[in-house]
Amino acid sequence: MTQYDFTAADLDALKAWDTPTICNALELVVPARRTHGFTVRPVQCAFPAMKPVCGLARVGTIRAAFPSGRPPEAGRAARIGWYEYVADAARPTVVVLQDLDDVPGTGAFWGEVNSAIHKGLGAEGCVTNGSFRDLDALAPEFQLLGVINPSHAYVHVVDYGRPVTVFGMACVTDDVIHADRHGAVVIPHQAVRALPAAIDLLTRKEAVILEMARAPGFDIARLRDALARSEEIH
Repeated sequence: MTQYDFTAADLDALKAWDTPTICNALELVVPARRTHGFTVRPVQCAFPAMKPVCGLARVGTIRAAFPSGRPPEAGRAARIGWYEYVADAARPTVVVLQDLDDVPGTGAFWGEVNSAIHKGLGAEGCVTNGSFRDLDALAPEFQLLGVINPSHAYVHVVDYGRPVTVFGMACVTDDVIHADRHGAVVIPHQAVRALPAAIDLLTRKEAVILEMARAPGFDIARLRDALARSEEIH
């Protein structure tokens, strides 16, 4: 990852916190990102208890409602091209896949086979407005956020490497994606190394309020005191 000012270890460190905490810290580090850069619709999660994933985005688009119309050799070339694109990355990666159908999720791209392939190619999971299936046979520790559907219909890759938007989150190749059961957020490259310190500050500020709120005899007067003490922490 020499082309970036962060390392794989920096990304791995961010898995210690859930995605809402990352969003909170981004409000401090990149205030202009407060209202965008994250998913804004509910998602279904394949592994709710799994720790967050964090990696460089691999982006693509799919359809499933109708056949692709491509000759078989063109369809195979599109699939292989997608896999090559996913594999050609400074690990780790997270796939962000936009379903272009009028009813997204008509056919599941993700199941036992594709989860195993992508995990083998270095991806940690996927955020998609499309669907996934094979819940009992998905690759272990390969996170999926999307919708659940039993059929793959005519699912096929349309394109890859171009900007996508999934559940309101716009994303391009090599964006840093952090995701867990709550949803996903794009982390600007310049913010990656600044987030741990921002999270530490927020945690210390919140600790004062939480300690007071959970103590016997909590009331408005003590809340005012806790808020004042929190504001003094820098």
